Formats: sequence, C-alpha cells, structure tokens
Amino acid sequence: MPTAIEFRDVSLKTAEGRALLDHINLSLEEGTTTAVLGRSGSGKTTLLRLVNRMLDPTDGTVFIRGKECEQLNVITLRRGIGYVIQETGLFPHFTVARNVGLVPELNGKRIGEEKTGELLAQVGLEAEKFAKRYPHQLSGGQRQRVGLARALAAGPSILLMDEPFGALDPLTRAEMQDMLRDLLNRLKKTVLIVTHDLDEALYLASRIVLLEDGHVVTDVAAEDFLRSEIPAVKAYAEAFRRGEKDRETSR
Repeated sequence: MPTAIEFRDVSLKTAEGRALLDHINLSLEEGTTTAVLGRSGSGKTTLLRLVNRMLDPTDGTVFIRGKECEQLNVITLRRGIGYVIQETGLFPHFTVARNVGLVPELNGKRIGEEKTGELLAQVGLEAEKFAKRYPHQLSGGQRQRVGLARALAAGPSILLMDEPFGALDPLTRAEMQDMLRDLLNRLKKTVLIVTHDLDEALYLASRIVLLEDGHVVTDVAAEDFLRSEIPAVKAYAEAFRRGEKDRETSR
C-alpha cells in the first residue's frame, strides 16, 4: 500500500539542546491504524504534532503522501487532517451542529442538516436529540463522539488522535473503542493514535510503535507486540498485566 505518513530521520530538540525525538524513522501505510505507546515524556504527542505542523522537526523530514510537510501550506494541511484530543476542544458557545460543521465552514463549505445528521449517526448520536444541544449538556462520552464527528466532517484521509478516551470511565471508554473500531473498518482512514493503554492499542491498531526517551524501541504488527523479547516491550506489557499476574500467583 502507498505510504500516507513518513518520518525520515526526524529529530526534535529544545532550544537548550535536549532531544525530544531522536532520529525517528517510521512509515504509516494508507488506511492503517498505528498506535504509539510509551510512558509520559517519551515523545508520543510530540511525534503526533509533527504531522499537522503544530511542531516542526529540527532535523529530518516528515512527508504527507510523498510531499514534504514543511512545503505544504500549514492552514490547508491542518484543515485537511482530522484531530481528536482528550478533552475534545469543543467550543462551549456553539451547538453540537455548529461544532461538527466548523472545519468545513472554515474551508468555505457549510454543511446542511442532512450531512450533520449523517456525521452524528456515524458516531452513534441522534441528530434530533443532540444537534441543538451545547457541550455542557453532554456527557464526557457524548462530547468525545461530537469531537470525532467534527474531525471527520471535512472528509480527511488522515486522523490524529491524542489520548482521545483517556478521561473516560472504563465502560464508556470500551463503548467508544467499539464504535471507533467499527467506524475505522468502514472508512479506511490512516490513523495515528497516541495512548498509554496497551489494551486499547491492541484492540484498535494494526501496528504498534513503542517510544522511549524519544527513540523508537519497536515498530511491529500489533499481533507481534506481546511476543517481543525486547526488555522495554516486555516491561511495558508486564506493567499492564500486574493484576492478572497477581491473581495467578495467589491461587
């Protein structure tokens, strides 16, 4: 498959010279979902933000469908990439319908009620019930669904997700993961999702990348992650299996 996003020998350093990312080489194929794991401060969100040029690398190049990211118009680039964050970033004084249609509106293409209804239906919300509500009238899970609908409104081929379900309770999070997996299977977007949750990565992604101190520790198919003998990978997996391990030893 063609490459949608490529990080070619990418590094990012602070003004003081501290390396946030160090010689990253990754290729994301079109239509695939890649999860980036790692502890806090490993460089996950920094890597994600290079794609829509919220940050620019100090060395190396990011390519979007074969074109150098820094050569693309930054506004056009960002409006053509879906972006979902943990707290959704919804505008509190806009209705759900206005929030969903914001990106097309910025692109000069207002969407009508029918299209808004389709977008809300995709994320499991009824337009008749939710379109005229405001963000404060929604639950956390509902706000996250609206944020996802907004990210999809302009029909982007690339979707960036930064801990999108991190603030949700376990049951709501599981419901959102089910909805997202079904949606992505149908839409075939290229997705880069940052998460701390190994189970989420294994459930949603076809490929998993583990970062540590700005370096790529591993970049493997999701089904191969738990079989890895790399110490950092084993340590990460064991940290998520402590409860299971404890129950086994107490039997």
